[in-house]
Formats: sequence, structure tokens, C-alpha cells
Amino acid sequence: MIHRLRLAFGLLLVVVASLFMLPLQCLCLYFDWKLRRYLPRIWHRLVCWVFGLRIRVHGAPDGRRPLMLASNHSSWLDILVLSAVADVAFIAKIEVRDWPIFGMFARLQKTVFVVREQKRKTGEQVSEIAERMAGGEIVVLFPEGTTSDGNRLLEVKSSLFGAAAAALPGTPEGVVHIQPVAVAYTGIHGMPMGRYHRPVATWPGDIEMLPSLKGVLACGAIDVDVWFGETVDYTAGSNRKQVAALVTERIRTMLSDLLLGRHRA
Repeated sequence: MIHRLRLAFGLLLVVVASLFMLPLQCLCLYFDWKLRRYLPRIWHRLVCWVFGLRIRVHGAPDGRRPLMLASNHSSWLDILVLSAVADVAFIAKIEVRDWPIFGMFARLQKTVFVVREQKRKTGEQVSEIAERMAGGEIVVLFPEGTTSDGNRLLEVKSSLFGAAAAALPGTPEGVVHIQPVAVAYTGIHGMPMGRYHRPVATWPGDIEMLPSLKGVLACGAIDVDVWFGETVDYTAGSNRKQVAALVTERIRTMLSDLLLGRHRA
């Protein structure tokens, strides 16, 4: 009963906050005010609190720019979590743009939507990502290209790192910083979360959105660990596949350490 009252009160807060912040964000986008980068973090922090997500952050986003965060991707919750801890913009598949509610919020956060099936548009999309990074924005890339079960890192698509190379001409020092990030769902109701309970938080793609949302709301107590790893510098002399392999290995190691409880500092 108490949980339901807290949830109802929290959802009411989200509605009230949204009624105020969404029109303001629209104005910020229209006039391209820098405030558009910061408002989403406030909103996502509120939503994470309502959903009962307790976030533990290890490390911090690199302070240098341009900066790309390369993260594993196991749930739609990753968007809320990463947006709650940093002022970021995302790269997402074009289908997300038309999703009910979530598509609207993605557009309001100025997400870069990519069409992977149309190679002729790849150059335009990469250029937009590069331009955003060169302008000082932190861009989040999910190099797996889809969500996983949260227990492992799927195969990474190195082609998506092409945006780093495209951003090089717009950088004063000729370097783009790529920081590996691991997001792990590690606890439920204060207890360690194993493979059995992890599907409550993860969204591998074969589950409908509504049941996943209901499961998270019903749980109301999930621990999330976010680990910002050691940055990899991408320069004109870098090999894209080698950089992708190094970033991938660091994400995989951090994710494994978090899931096995080897990193809680």
C-alpha cells in the first residue's frame, strides 16, 4: 500500500514537472539555448527516483571535449540512468523516433536518429554526430546496436565509431575522446541481483515495452552501477577497428567486474 501511494505521488510529480519543463525545453530547442542540454538531467533524475532506481556512479565523464561515451546497452532504463548522471545526447535507431511517449522525449533531448539500412545516409548522420560533439555536447553511443540481457556485451559494430573520425577536423587539438562506460543492474530490494532477477531491469528486445515498464514500476527498488572508464584518444593516425576493439574490451571488463561485485568503490 505504501509503495503504491509513493508511486502515485511520484508519477504525479513527474506529470507536474513535465507540464512545466516540456514547453521550456521546446523553447530551448527552438532558440538553440544551451539550457536544452541541462534540463533533461533534472527530469530524468526525478523519473529515476520515481522508478526506484538507486544509481551508484564510479568515476566521472571526462572533462575534455569532444567526448563520446561508448556504453553497453541492456535496457531502455539505460537512457534514464545515463541522462540522470550527465548532460548527454543519444544516438538511436530511427524507429525510436516514432515510439509513443519515448519517441517524443528522445526528440526533446535532440537525439540523433540513424537509419542503418540506408548506407547513403550514413555520411549525413555521421556528420551530424561529429558536429554535435565538436560543439561541446557529450554524445552517447551504444555500439552493440541493440539491447542485451544485461549479463554480457554483444558484438560491437566498429562502423559506428566513424563519427569520431568525422569530428576530428572540427577539433582544435586534433583528438576526439572516447570514454567506455558500463551500466550494470546489480541489486533488487537491497539484495544482489543475479541472472534470475535481471530480466526485471533488462529489455533484450523480444519483450513488449508495456510489460517491461510495469515490471520496473512494480519492483520499485533497483540498484544500478555506472562506471566511467579510462578514455581512449582517437586521432588522425588511429585505426578505427583497433580503437573499437580497445573500447569494447574495457566495457566488457568493467561490466563483468560490476556484475561479479568486484568493483564497488
